[in-house]
Amino acid sequence: MALLGQIRERSIFLIIVIGMALFAFVISGVFTNNGGGDNITKPIAIVNDTEIDLDLFRFNVEQTERNYNFSTIKSVEAVWDQTIRNAVLEDQYNLLGIDAGIAQLEEIISSNEAFLSDQRFLNESGFFDFGIFTNFIVSMKTNNPQGYENWKAQEAQLISMAKRNIYLGLIRSSATHSDFEAKFEYHNENDNVSIRYVQIPFNTVPDSLINVSDNEIKKYISKNSKNYKRNETRSISYVLFDEIPTENDISQQRKLLESLKINRIEYNDVSKLTDTIFGINSTKDISDFVSQHSSVPFDSIYVPKGGIRSGYSEILFNLQKGEIFGPYIDEKDIKISKMIDKKIDGSIRASHVLIAYKEAVGASNLIIRSKKEAEKKAYKILRQIRRNPKLFGEIATNSSDGPSKNNEGDLGFFQEGFMEESFFDFANKNKVGKTGVVETKYGYHVIKITDKEDVVLLANIVQSLVPSESTSNKIFKNATDFEIKAIKSNQDDFEIIADNLSLTSKKVEFINLLDEQIPGLGNQRQIVKWSFSEGSEEGDIKKFNLSTGGYAVVKILKIRDSKVAEFNEVSDEVRNKLIVQKKIKLLEKMYKNIQSLEEASKKSGQEIQTASALNRKNSVLSGSGQEPYIIGASFSIEENKDSRYLVGNKGLYMINVVSREIAPDLKSYTGYRNSLRENEKLRINSKVFDALKMSSEIEDNRHLYY
Repeated sequence: MALLGQIRERSIFLIIVIGMALFAFVISGVFTNNGGGDNITKPIAIVNDTEIDLDLFRFNVEQTERNYNFSTIKSVEAVWDQTIRNAVLEDQYNLLGIDAGIAQLEEIISSNEAFLSDQRFLNESGFFDFGIFTNFIVSMKTNNPQGYENWKAQEAQLISMAKRNIYLGLIRSSATHSDFEAKFEYHNENDNVSIRYVQIPFNTVPDSLINVSDNEIKKYISKNSKNYKRNETRSISYVLFDEIPTENDISQQRKLLESLKINRIEYNDVSKLTDTIFGINSTKDISDFVSQHSSVPFDSIYVPKGGIRSGYSEILFNLQKGEIFGPYIDEKDIKISKMIDKKIDGSIRASHVLIAYKEAVGASNLIIRSKKEAEKKAYKILRQIRRNPKLFGEIATNSSDGPSKNNEGDLGFFQEGFMEESFFDFANKNKVGKTGVVETKYGYHVIKITDKEDVVLLANIVQSLVPSESTSNKIFKNATDFEIKAIKSNQDDFEIIADNLSLTSKKVEFINLLDEQIPGLGNQRQIVKWSFSEGSEEGDIKKFNLSTGGYAVVKILKIRDSKVAEFNEVSDEVRNKLIVQKKIKLLEKMYKNIQSLEEASKKSGQEIQTASALNRKNSVLSGSGQEPYIIGASFSIEENKDSRYLVGNKGLYMINVVSREIAPDLKSYTGYRNSLRENEKLRINSKVFDALKMSSEIEDNRHLYY
C-alpha cells in the first residue's frame, strides 16, 4: 500500500520521466549504429582469443542459483572459475591433441557412485554393467528425447573430466624423485640439533626512537610495487534513509490485527443488510482465514516447543486449546496466534534395524534371503537386544538394510503419517524404551522407542511491520531533499550537510568491481555497478531505491584505477616493515663487539635459553615462535662455537650448537621417494590450473552484465 501511495503521488513525474526515456531510446538509434552502446556486443570473457558464450554463461549462473541457493554474484564467481578452468584446459587439450574415447568414458562412468548404485544399470549379480548402461542410453534416444539431450550435456562433462584426467596424468608422470632427494627429505625429518641461544627481541627498541618518513614509505612501495598490486577499487560515503514504521504506524497495524480476533458486524452495501464477519476466535475454516489475512500461509504440521521459531515460544506452546495470543511484535513482523490443537507424545523418536527380504519394496539386488528367513533373523536380533540393550547401535550399524544404519539406526523424530501405519502404531501405543518387531512392505523392523514429546498446531496471522503511506512519502521527501542539497553544495560538504540534518553518514573503503554486499546496506549490487560505471567521477552523488526498502544517498569518495596500492592503503604495513629494518641495523650496531652468549645475555638483559631436538621440518623455536631461518642455520654452525648474530622473525639471535644428531642412513629410500611423488601429485592437481591461468590472456567483462 505504501508503494502504491508513492506511485500515485508521483504519477505525473513518472509519466514525464518515462516519456523522456523512451524518446532518448528512440533517438539513440539515429546517432549510433548499435542503439545501445558497445557493451551489449561484448562476450562475457575472452580467453586466449576464444570468446566465452554469454547465453551459456547466463544459463549456468541461473542453474547454480537455483540448485545451490547462491546469490547472483556468488553464482557468477562459481561459474566463472569453472568456465575459465575449462577454457584454459581446453587450449592445452587442443595443443597436445588430447581426446577421450569410449574406453575413457567407461572408466569415468564405472567409478561414479551415482551410476554404480542405480538399479537400472545392475546385472543379475547386482554389479554395474556398462553394456546395460549403453543400451539404456540408446533406447532413451528414441523413447525419451528430452532425457537424451540432458544426457548429452552430462556426457560432455564426463568427457571433459576424462580429458582432464589424461592431461593431469601426463604431468603427474613427470613427478619423479631421485634417491638423493629422498635421502635429503629423510634427514630433514630425522636429523636433530640442540642449541643454547640468546634472543634480543626487536621490541627492546621502542618504536618512538625510530623515525620513518612518508618519502621512505613511498620509495619502498615504488621499489617493491609487485608486492602491492591490487585491483581497481572504490570508496563511497552514504546516508541511509531506512523505511521503517513509526510508533503510530505500528499502533494502527496492532488495531487492525486486534479487530481480527473477534467477530464483527459490517454493513453490506450490495445486500443492504449487516453481515457477520467471523474472527479467528470462531472461524470455521482456519486455513482460509489465515490465507486471507496473513503473509505466511497456514501450516498444518504439528511442531514441538523447539520447532516454534519465535521469542514467545514458551508462551505459545503453553496456550490452551482455542486461546489467542497477541498482537505481538516478533522481529520485523506483528502477529496473532491461536492454539488449534495439542497432541500429547505426538512426536516420537525411534531407532530400528531393518531386515529386508528378496521381494520387499526397495530391497537391494544383493539381498537373497526369503521372507521367512528375514522374520527369523529379526526376532533373533530382538532377543539379543533385550538381553543387552547397549548392543542396539552396533547391531543396527552392522546388520540393518536401511540407510539409518549409518546413524546407528536412529530415525529421528516423526509424527503420524510420516511412517508406515504398522510402524507408527507400535511406536505410538508403547512407552519409551519398548522394543519389538513390526512388519512393513520394506521388511521386518526391530524397533526401539527412544523418546516422545508433545506437539502443537498453531494458526499464525503474520504481517510485516511496514510504514504507512504518509511515512513512506516523508522518507522519500527527506532522501530527495538531502540528495538535492548535497548535489548543489560543495562536494566536500556531504558529511557536513548530513550532520546539520542530524543524519549519519558512513564510509565504505575499498569496494571491488564484483562486490554485491555493502556494509550497512546489504546486497546492493546497483550501487557498486554505478560507482564503477564509465563516466562516474569522484564526488558524484546519487539516490538509490534499496531492494530492502528505503533509500541511500551515495557519494563516490575515491576512484582507484591504479594497479598499485596507494600510500594510505599500505602505509601502516610498510612503516612497520621499515621500523623493523631500522631496528635490526640499530641492534647490530649496538651489539657488534659482543663475541659470546654470556656477553650478549649480560648486555641485553636476556636469558640464555635452550632448545632440544630441533629439526628442519618443524620451524617452531620454543619460547620464540616461528623461526625457520634460525633453526635451519643451526644445522650449518660448528658445534660448541658461538655464532655471529642472525636475524630472525622476532629479533636478533646468537646461538651455540650443543649437539647434532645425524640419523643413520637407510638401505633404501623407496618409501620416502614414493611419499615425495604422492605429495607432488597433489600439488600438481592444485597448482596446474593456477599456472595456466596466470599465463593466459583473460578479458573479464562480468561487470557489464552483473
